[in-house]
Amino acid sequence: MVRHFLDIHRLSAEDLRAILDDAHARKAARQGWPKGRVDADAPAKDRVLAMIFEKNSTRTRFSFDAAIRQLGGSSIIANAGDMQLGRGEPVEDTAKVLSRMVDAVMIRANDHEDVERFARVSTVPVINGLTDRSHPCQILADILTIEEHRGPIAGKTVAWVGDGNNVCHSFMHAAAKLDFHLQVACPADYHPDLHDLAKGGAHVTLTSDPREAVKGADVVVTDTWVSMGDGDYEDRLEAFDGYTVDDALMNAAAPDAVFLHCLPAHRGEEVSDAVIDGPRSLVWDEAENRIHAQKAVLAWCFGG
Repeated sequence: MVRHFLDIHRLSAEDLRAILDDAHARKAARQGWPKGRVDADAPAKDRVLAMIFEKNSTRTRFSFDAAIRQLGGSSIIANAGDMQLGRGEPVEDTAKVLSRMVDAVMIRANDHEDVERFARVSTVPVINGLTDRSHPCQILADILTIEEHRGPIAGKTVAWVGDGNNVCHSFMHAAAKLDFHLQVACPADYHPDLHDLAKGGAHVTLTSDPREAVKGADVVVTDTWVSMGDGDYEDRLEAFDGYTVDDALMNAAAPDAVFLHCLPAHRGEEVSDAVIDGPRSLVWDEAENRIHAQKAVLAWCFGG
């Protein structure tokens, strides 16, 4: 059976924990190594990863390319607009062709349904590199970072402040699987999708008050208020007034609370310079950990 990595809620808690543990172990084993050296077990030796991008990317592109190389494989990168996919070839036809040419496919897509359609006919693993609905790879990197600095995620309280977007959805999925609590603060018109909220169950609470969400939190997380494709910039700036993660808001969290942001950040909007550049910020570790998390995802997809 082909192992796809499309959404955290589709994984068992055991598989999710195993992926995270593997990410921790792979990172630890590479301390002091050149970034181009292949891992000792080389689980992707002779394998090729195709990467398809419908959206611009920095961290996803570089981290997946580095990840497959460190696992012993190679990559082919294409923008969807440069492929026949961008000229209207059915997603299913592209999936059938690439299944005969590569060993796995990572897609950073506009529409979540396109990734699901691709996976339904693909005979090789398909990985969700981001869609409008979820961003599971980012959340693995976030949890890896939290655990490095604050120990096991189970029992922790994470506060999400801002837009109830795709990253927020994946955080809610993870809360139920890994037994932590997620306190989400969003304006009423920008709350998370209710189906995704339900997947978090009792592990997720929803409020419109940022200070209520961060109270006692071990981790404070935010993301840009205006994502790629959003055309209501001015409306969003008005709606999110008061949601900036600044020193005052961080001080309402636990004394040793840390800050995360998946980047890119709009400084002065969702986060202040003092917080993102301050001692409680882990955003640079978080960005690096995209590599280690994605290596563990790839190894799992290949049967590890």
